[in-house]
Amino acid sequence: MPESVSPNPAAANKNRTAYLSATVFLAGAVTMAVEFGASRLLGNVFGTSNIVWAVVIGLVLVYLTLGSWLGGRLADKKPSPRVYYSVLAWAALGAGLVPLLSRPVLCAAAEAFDALNLGVLAGAFTAVILLFSIPVILLGMVTPFALKLLIPSTEKTGRISGKLSAISTLGSFLGTFLTVLVLIPWIGTYRSFLLASLSLLLAAVLGLVFIGARRAALLFLLLGSLLAALSIFGLRGSDKRTPGLVYETESAYNYIQVLEEGGFRFLRLNEGQGVHSIYHPTEYFFSGPWDQVLAAPFFNPSAAPTDVERVALLGLAAGTSARQASVVYPRARVDGFEIDPKIVEVGRLWFGMDLPMLNVFTEDARWGLARSAGEYDIISVDAYRPPYIPAHMVTREFFALVYDKLSPDGVMVINIGRSTKDRSLVDALSATVAQSFPAVFISDLPDSYNTILFAARNPLASWDAFERNLNRLNTPGGSPALAQIMKITLDGKAETRFGDTIFTDDKAPIELMTNRLVINFLLEGDKE
Repeated sequence: MPESVSPNPAAANKNRTAYLSATVFLAGAVTMAVEFGASRLLGNVFGTSNIVWAVVIGLVLVYLTLGSWLGGRLADKKPSPRVYYSVLAWAALGAGLVPLLSRPVLCAAAEAFDALNLGVLAGAFTAVILLFSIPVILLGMVTPFALKLLIPSTEKTGRISGKLSAISTLGSFLGTFLTVLVLIPWIGTYRSFLLASLSLLLAAVLGLVFIGARRAALLFLLLGSLLAALSIFGLRGSDKRTPGLVYETESAYNYIQVLEEGGFRFLRLNEGQGVHSIYHPTEYFFSGPWDQVLAAPFFNPSAAPTDVERVALLGLAAGTSARQASVVYPRARVDGFEIDPKIVEVGRLWFGMDLPMLNVFTEDARWGLARSAGEYDIISVDAYRPPYIPAHMVTREFFALVYDKLSPDGVMVINIGRSTKDRSLVDALSATVAQSFPAVFISDLPDSYNTILFAARNPLASWDAFERNLNRLNTPGGSPALAQIMKITLDGKAETRFGDTIFTDDKAPIELMTNRLVINFLLEGDKE
């Protein structure tokens, strides 16, 4: 069907320019929605390390570069609005197909991750990354094609190209924040893809209608309806086939799972390699890293449970350590810092985190600690997702802040990920902590990849004092639960070694260590 001609060429040209600019803006927004959606899809299974981010960002840039080159060539050969809107429509359909095609692959990869099947993981990762190539390349073609259609003469090339570049960038800005802060937390990753896809497809269909290409518009409209129907039925159910899954949700920070087995509930995040909280209605102690927070004060001479009046948990998660502290230190007030409000919500709904002595602060832990008032007897640093660690919470400056926020007999405790063959992360953190603390102690948690680091402000703190306090708690009238936790700490006593690396706010190469740790773990099949 021939393209229609407006009786008012000047008005038609103005409307055409405005609409083309709007589609460039929308394409920029959808591009970022696809990029952040890709990182979230992969992060749910492969984790959120900077390796995953580097692959996603790097390949998206490569795809956009290729798309810009192809878009320019196609525009020179066929500078037709119909071709332009068709490219836009196929980009939209490609984006909408990504979650449908990737979901079974990612489900299989999630099972392979639990079994540490490196071959399946590599294949799944590659397959999903390749899926993104088609929509991103097509999206990369949009701006150079629109530029060709909008330039009436070479005199305005610079002005129009600058304007389109700015419009695309503003669209990308909107797409970034809208996807991360609104769409993914509210409707999830898969449906965020679908909404972005259908929005762009609608813009392309309307463009085809405006130029009179109604048959092409109808075809793409039918394909979009089919995509929507497949998505509604194909995206039902859980994102992972995890045994015992009773609840899952997404936030701006995490993919969150709640599992239930034998009356116990477990909180898992993202790739699921690790339990972040555990809950049982009648049990409080689980021989895990949460329990070790309670042992922290007893490196001090003549310590007693009644000495603990304030506890700070930097990385509250779903409140396991807070529940335990309410039993062992009933007089203590606990401040819990958790950056993800959705995890706090899950803790209250599924993990009994409705404790009168707990004050919850939904903010970055370092920021919150710096602005907290008073002194703490225990500060637990567990805002890590082992072995991934926020760089700003491993530095000399951060540990100096922790030192200042502790009481004279206060003790810091950190849960650190490691492998049986690589303790470089433990040694580096020990060396960094020792820049501020006079006494540093290390305990390896049995049957795990967790090392617990204790740092005391009191220079008289020691393992000898810890053992004497343990003997005192083992007498009649002591605390059997606390004594059992301390015995695990003492049994795991390890040499405190100080590495050569000191992390600072200016230079904290934590990613190099964690990446090496993860890669060696997978390649060597490191199991205890």
